[in-house]
Amino acid sequence: MSQEETRIVTSPRTPMAPPPPRRAAPPPPAATRQRAMPAVPKAPALPQRGAGHPGLEEIIVRAHKEGFSDVHLGVGEKPRFRDRGEMVITEYPVTDNDTFFSWLHEVLSPQEIQRFRDTLDFDGATQYDFARVRINVFDSLTGPALVMRLIPLKILTMEQLRLPPVFKNISDSEKGLILVTGPTGSGKSTTMAAMVDYINKTHAKNIITIEDPVEFVHQSKKSLIKHREVGMHTLKFDSALKAALREDPDLILVGEMRDKETVNTALKAAQTGHLVMGTLHTNSAIKTIERILNLFSAEEQDAMKVAIAESLVSVIAQGLCRTTDGKRAAYHDILVNTETMKDYIKDAKYEDMLALMQDGEYDGMVTMNQSLFNLYQEGRITEEVALEKSPTANEMAMMLRGRV
Repeated sequence: MSQEETRIVTSPRTPMAPPPPRRAAPPPPAATRQRAMPAVPKAPALPQRGAGHPGLEEIIVRAHKEGFSDVHLGVGEKPRFRDRGEMVITEYPVTDNDTFFSWLHEVLSPQEIQRFRDTLDFDGATQYDFARVRINVFDSLTGPALVMRLIPLKILTMEQLRLPPVFKNISDSEKGLILVTGPTGSGKSTTMAAMVDYINKTHAKNIITIEDPVEFVHQSKKSLIKHREVGMHTLKFDSALKAALREDPDLILVGEMRDKETVNTALKAAQTGHLVMGTLHTNSAIKTIERILNLFSAEEQDAMKVAIAESLVSVIAQGLCRTTDGKRAAYHDILVNTETMKDYIKDAKYEDMLALMQDGEYDGMVTMNQSLFNLYQEGRITEEVALEKSPTANEMAMMLRGRV
């Protein structure tokens, strides 16, 4: 081996430079970057009807076609209908919990169902092409239950309801307080709707209704009508009534006068030149006045007697009875606030008020017994129905036997 070659072999090796550090790859463009999406929670499955159970709409359609006024549904019970005042059991299976809540989901929003779960009560309404339906959901010993009242979309006139002519005179009033009273299911709402419909067609007024919930829906005709629902458009009857006084009303309809505050505000509205219509759950015209006075303390009652006497237009107490043709007819206790009646109200002379109603046919007054007796004489109700519905059956028996 030559010296040159040896030199090449044995010369020290030149060290190599270390490789440059690796750089992280640049992030992909925004268009190609995959973003981690949060998991979307699945909506809870809706409860399903049990085998053999119809849908809620099917039940309501049947009730409408067969002329039933109410539908009663509840867990642990078979569905039932109310037919002209009497309960009718159906052939549907006993309602289970899932079926019941599937029905609720047909007519209520999830928020409304949650409100029922939280408070154990719910009032509302829904509408179909053929009827408006008032809804009340409540809890009970056997489980949740539901009652639905079918409200016709067509508002019957006073003539169709065969109401006495004095109803038009009462509705023509420019100011004051009109009370329509009676137990639940006595047709108060139907009668008031006919009166409002008459005003709507014949008078140019601004009408504001405050209801819980809105039942009969009126379309503005000669009058302008605004509907307000408690819980949806206002929080309380009393506050809505006070607000209505600033809304240039001619007529204010209060769905129910439930407490002292609402009654007090209604009386003030009637005294300041407005016409106010409202309902109470009382069985006679005179008991209605007693009921209003009993809302106030003994010290307040004298002033309230004067307020009622000065502002009242009329009290109409109403009931419904089954007629001989299988339908129903209204009978009435009608107090009209004449000058003589005002004096009796101020002095709380209840017996004199009753005697004046019995003899006040000229002014349109009538008692329930007289109204029932008139229906009997027309052949529209039987003697048994007249006695059953009479507030004083002994007097009715004497009338039927010609002794009164």
